[in-house]
Amino acid sequence: TDYGSSLTVSLPAALQPHQPFQIIVRYTTADGPAIWWLDPELTYGNAKPFVFTQGHSVCNRSFFPCFDTPAVKCTYSATVKAPAGIQVLMSATQSSYLEEEGVYQFYMEYPVPAYLVALVAGDLIHADIGPRSRVWAEPCLLPTAISKLSGIVERWLTAAESLYGPYIWGRYDIVFLPPSFPIVAMENPCLTFIISSILESDEFLIIDVIHEVAHSWFGNAVTNATWEEMWLSEGLATYAQRRITTETYGAAFTCLETAFRLDALHRQMKLLGEDNPVSKLQVKLEPGVNPSNLMNLFTYEKGYCFVYYLSQLCGDPRHFDSFLRAYIEKYKFTSVVAQDLLDSFLNFFPELKEQCVESKAGLEFERWLNATGPPLAEPDLSQGSSLTRPVETLFKLWTTEPLDSVAAASSVDLTKWRTFQTVLFLDRLLDGSPLPHEVIKKLSECYSSQLDSMNAEIRIRWLQIVVRNDYYPDLYKVRRFLENQMSRMYTIPLYEDLCTGTLKSFALEIFYQTQNQLHPNLRKTIQQILSQGLNPLPAIDTTAVTTDTPAMVLEDKVTEATNGAISLRDVNVSA
Repeated sequence: TDYGSSLTVSLPAALQPHQPFQIIVRYTTADGPAIWWLDPELTYGNAKPFVFTQGHSVCNRSFFPCFDTPAVKCTYSATVKAPAGIQVLMSATQSSYLEEEGVYQFYMEYPVPAYLVALVAGDLIHADIGPRSRVWAEPCLLPTAISKLSGIVERWLTAAESLYGPYIWGRYDIVFLPPSFPIVAMENPCLTFIISSILESDEFLIIDVIHEVAHSWFGNAVTNATWEEMWLSEGLATYAQRRITTETYGAAFTCLETAFRLDALHRQMKLLGEDNPVSKLQVKLEPGVNPSNLMNLFTYEKGYCFVYYLSQLCGDPRHFDSFLRAYIEKYKFTSVVAQDLLDSFLNFFPELKEQCVESKAGLEFERWLNATGPPLAEPDLSQGSSLTRPVETLFKLWTTEPLDSVAAASSVDLTKWRTFQTVLFLDRLLDGSPLPHEVIKKLSECYSSQLDSMNAEIRIRWLQIVVRNDYYPDLYKVRRFLENQMSRMYTIPLYEDLCTGTLKSFALEIFYQTQNQLHPNLRKTIQQILSQGLNPLPAIDTTAVTTDTPAMVLEDKVTEATNGAISLRDVNVSA
């Protein structure tokens, strides 16, 4: 019932085919899956209320009457009245403000699907960070956002234009949302929504913003016509994202990030099983199922692998870039199915069509789309070996018995590593947990103090290792972390791990202390995790351990997969 019921409008019998007509629907809406109201206490500034919408994939029907399918695109206009001191923004190409009336007016001049209509309102101020970009954030966060993004967004846009043609949306602005934002980022045209937590990790910030930039071409300009083929947006956007990062940061960095994501894909594959139908690129959407439930790492990474395979058939990725420019030009502002992409590809490269590459044994296009299991082929990541080899070496030192290489392992300074190297190392330790007690003890002695000063992407992984290994000496750090987090990206994975193991009563204790600082939706989710019928054990006395901590303002996203049931941490939560 959260997703409503259809509204059927009977048209007059005298209406001629293709004759223009107008329908006016008067309605009110206060709450629903798309609309998130925040009290001031749930913002960083604690000063003013906040509201944002999140339409993907079928939530905007609770925001306004619409054809809530990606197959239908239209322009839109909106008039929004807000109290003084509240800034209103929408995903629109034009906007104006009548101060004496407190009225904002917006117009999106290009056709977009319903899920890309977005609104945010709150205590927001802005700063220009490039010739066509500005960043919006709460006043206390704006200096950080400026320092992280000033100048480089234009660099990413220019690189994308050199690959895929002109940026057609005019402005590319970014608004940072409070930690209650339910995903990491959303590619709303002209105005990317991003959770403020991401500001803490430079490398995740780079990747996720560039991914949303890539959606300006793949997803926003050309959209999947059905939710059963979300890979057409996500797989192509991920491919474009990695072409952009290769151009701007080099192949080694791109290969490292790809290795990290493909590791997560294989982790999810082990959890789901190779015959699970959600691992198909063309997923069957049953009636009554929320399409968002079908989004997983296969949507992104298996889709990426197929697009990468197509690029390799061309020999030179620049030839494939040329094809994608032509594809965008042909289909922009429309919605497509997979056959449109593949037919265009074969027509653009007639020599490949003559070779019948679509029917190559074991790599048939049809098999890519409809076979379950892992990708049929994966990219060559050898150009990233200078960054991935140290990770593999260190992991082997810690997991090869007997443990007589601690001296060599402890000499590695993780503070000199890239974030993606450290999270790749910690993810592999997570995969191997529980570890022998001597190993976890030595790991803590070597790295715990180093990890304490790192970003939340890294810290949460170490804390998950602590929880899964019941390593009590570092348990106070779990409490300290959860006491300072309001984001589902960092709270839910730890609560799931705590409740899967022997520490459920410890989790309950923390939750009762912190629940008032959580958004009601997140509070409800954690309550469901805590009530999953496990017998609580006696509470662990951690009061003897110091719990004071420097104030934490920022968090980041986590896309962690674990040994338990499929859950939030098992999917990539970028849109």
